[in-house]
Amino acid sequence: MRLLLAEDELSLSRAITTILRKNNYEVDAVYDGQAALDYLACNNYDGAILDIMMPVRDGLSALKQLRAGGSNVPVLFLTAKSEVDDKVIGLDAGANDYLTKPFAAKELLARIRAMTRAQSAQNTSEMRMGNIRLNRATFELSSPTDSFRLAGKEFQMMELLLANPRHLISTERFMERIWGQDSDADIHVVWVYISYLRKKLAALNANIQIKATRNAGYTLEEIK
Repeated sequence: MRLLLAEDELSLSRAITTILRKNNYEVDAVYDGQAALDYLACNNYDGAILDIMMPVRDGLSALKQLRAGGSNVPVLFLTAKSEVDDKVIGLDAGANDYLTKPFAAKELLARIRAMTRAQSAQNTSEMRMGNIRLNRATFELSSPTDSFRLAGKEFQMMELLLANPRHLISTERFMERIWGQDSDADIHVVWVYISYLRKKLAALNANIQIKATRNAGYTLEEIK
């Protein structure tokens, strides 16, 4: 599951990002409301966590513009404010839930699960391209002839490729999204996992392939 985090307090942003990634969420972190809108407009997210008080554009105005544009992505507000009126304003603007700082990691995770549960029920848990299917609930990659259950990072990489078909994804983007900015992993680990996925696609007789563009990245394309 992919989340956007917009929090301008860097230490808190890093802490939340670490918590979410340890719990198998894919996370993009931004630090102001306008950047949050830009990311939400260009990418497919399962949910967003927005701080209310942020520079450039606050979380409340960002949410109002998001909803005015027709987006129904689940949104959890984070704020230091605890007054009832502030909660009501946020919920009336279209937030799905509201969490007051400081908070426990378990409560944050529970609220994320709750706000995304209804959305997940509405959306298909299966991603498709060509004759290949990826079940996001079971991590199963399948074709009409066979199937494999992917390991965690294999699944995250395949999910990212399927969410961006025919779009170039750089090695750096894979590293940031899946291993995290603070990871000590060597960048060549991306090629290793791409190799694993290619072998599985070949075994499934897939009519799609992961194409490498030298010094640029990878794309998921149909085999012509």
